Amino acid sequence: MHEHHIASAFDRDLEAIQARIMKMGGLVEAAIMEAARSLETRDLELAERVRAADKAIDALEDMINEEAARVIALRAPTAVDLRLILSVTRISGNLERIGDYAKNMAKRTGVLSQMPTVDDSAGALRRMAREVEQMLKDALDAYIQRDVELAGDVIERDREVDQMYNALFREFLTFMMEDPRNISPCMHLHFIAKNIERMGDHVTAIAEQVIYLVSGARPDEARPKADTTSVKI
Repeated sequence: MHEHHIASAFDRDLEAIQARIMKMGGLVEAAIMEAARSLETRDLELAERVRAADKAIDALEDMINEEAARVIALRAPTAVDLRLILSVTRISGNLERIGDYAKNMAKRTGVLSQMPTVDDSAGALRRMAREVEQMLKDALDAYIQRDVELAGDVIERDREVDQMYNALFREFLTFMMEDPRNISPCMHLHFIAKNIERMGDHVTAIAEQVIYLVSGARPDEARPKADTTSVKI
């Protein structure tokens, strides 16, 4: 009876933590799209809202970490349950980093709004952000449903994000060579593109946590990157 009581208390604790993870995920999904939209429409008010909303994302990560630590201390979880709790803290950490990248994107809206537009770069960045946001939605669905196949699909799709980044990187170089006035805006735009590409990496890390959670196995090798712009020295 006592064990059943502890188990049900643990389940309730876990449900509360997972509810916070989903709330955090929803805030991060919104931050990605609103930051990209503020950039495309040069909406400074929207950009400021994204920056302000990041505090709520950070606060949720702190709550999740505190609750996870409390559950470990009070409930003495089994190895399987411990794996579940640790995966929750890793997922919240990745969500917090994605939120930071969205905030960084929004921060550049003000600077870029003072500069000439460069082709449809802001629209291309929004499309890239949309792909990452969809990947995040699927990664969180995979987590809730313990769906290894969907998690694997998310990991594969990160290659597309890397390829979008590579194409933008080459475009920005071309624009800068064509007209020196493009150099400054393109530097900012490239920084944003790199941030979105890094968001994709963190979404992939969430999907990998799902696979680890279900199978207990981590990916054996570092996953291949399709970002060809990084130079290894």
